[in-house]
Amino acid sequence: MKIIGFSIEEILAKRPFDIPKAGINTDILFTNIEKAKLDVLKDEECLKGSFKFSVIYKDAIKKDSKDSNEISLSGSILLMVTKDEFKEFIKLWKTKQIPKEKIIPIYNYILKKCSVKALQLEEELNLQPHIPFPKLTPQNTQTNQ
Repeated sequence: MKIIGFSIEEILAKRPFDIPKAGINTDILFTNIEKAKLDVLKDEECLKGSFKFSVIYKDAIKKDSKDSNEISLSGSILLMVTKDEFKEFIKLWKTKQIPKEKIIPIYNYILKKCSVKALQLEEELNLQPHIPFPKLTPQNTQTNQ
């Protein structure tokens, strides 16, 4: 399996509540997996996986409202797979599953691409970043007297 394409097709970013610190939940949900046709590929199959990447700020949800501070990106990823892998993907997708040995590289790729965009949007909306930034801390220096 090789990832040969990626696109973001929809972006939602909203901050209806001003909450300084919130519990953050990041999620990737596959909404569809289907055969894609690419004329360039002759011996390999191509799959298009549609997904939704979301960052929800859990503490910023009012009990009587469905609104929350949220960043979500919807898009698709193109995978070049062998005929056997193609059959496995299609068979498992009938129960809304993805082959376990393939899911981690796919999720990591989506996380890498979407997290960068989500961080940009969080900065624009003054939302807490969903991933921690590295921090410098002073070293303890002891002087002998």
